Amino acid sequence: MMDWTDTHCRVFHRILAPGALLYTEMVHANAVIHGNRERLLARDASEQPVALQLGGSDPELLAQATRISAEHGFDEVNLNCGCPSDRVQAGRFGACLMREPALVAECVAAMREAVADLATPVPVTVKCRLGVDEDSEWERFAGFVDTVAAAGCDTFVVHARNAWLKGLSPRENREVPPLRPEWAYRLKQERPGLTIWLNGGIADPASATAHLAHVDGVMLGRAAYHDPYLLHRLHAAWTGTALQERGDLLRALRPHVQAELERGLALKHIVRHVLGLFQGQPGGRAFRRILSEGAHLPGADWALVEEALAATRRDRFAA
Repeated sequence: MMDWTDTHCRVFHRILAPGALLYTEMVHANAVIHGNRERLLARDASEQPVALQLGGSDPELLAQATRISAEHGFDEVNLNCGCPSDRVQAGRFGACLMREPALVAECVAAMREAVADLATPVPVTVKCRLGVDEDSEWERFAGFVDTVAAAGCDTFVVHARNAWLKGLSPRENREVPPLRPEWAYRLKQERPGLTIWLNGGIADPASATAHLAHVDGVMLGRAAYHDPYLLHRLHAAWTGTALQERGDLLRALRPHVQAELERGLALKHIVRHVLGLFQGQPGGRAFRRILSEGAHLPGADWALVEEALAATRRDRFAA
């Protein structure tokens, strides 16, 4: 979710799903230490709880970045061992770390030690795949988890498919390797003391709910970004609360939009995250068009959002 789940996206998703744990995009440890923290670690108070996802493979650098993240108010630090992109591989982090469980364990131990003296140490978790390339042995996957768990990690977010480091694009890596959620189920069954979250191929409330019979939680990525109302449907289903109208949810974002516009931020940087709100609904195409064509123009403000919402009402009544 790099370049997608920034603070504006997370503020909107918090409105949709008040009880969800939100994740940042992956940020490399070096960037946290040496980069523009005001931008990279931007976080609105309304986002909490929110986890910062780190990339890297140097225990010392990851430890420094974890400490900085905790001091910036993040509620969890998640080490990414699942991203298959060429850029990530070149830096020896992401999914290629699945083949170096001892190094991942060393990283986790250093990250945990970096925040051990805090009044409330933030948890360090790991996101991983089932394996890389042609790995197909349960024992290899379970051994990775056991080695990392021995270093103190008790929560694993399992993207339940392999990552192919050669021959597949990042997009193909999310679609081509077969899903095997039963491996996550088995992991939870055989290691009940661990917290296991399932990721991959979850695109509707029914399947998300069904997985909860076998694991502790589910993570949604692009499905929730492209159809953000899915988050709200899940929230309503799992809390027994009534669904709110899409327009009402979007209007709850207005104070954030107004505050950011007053700070000089262009509207396009915020509304790009709401384009899928009316996905599959009457007026959805007009909603996206109005925002896409107008949000980048000088002086674009909340009135443009209301214009886009009005288009959905017109199409609804016409239908």
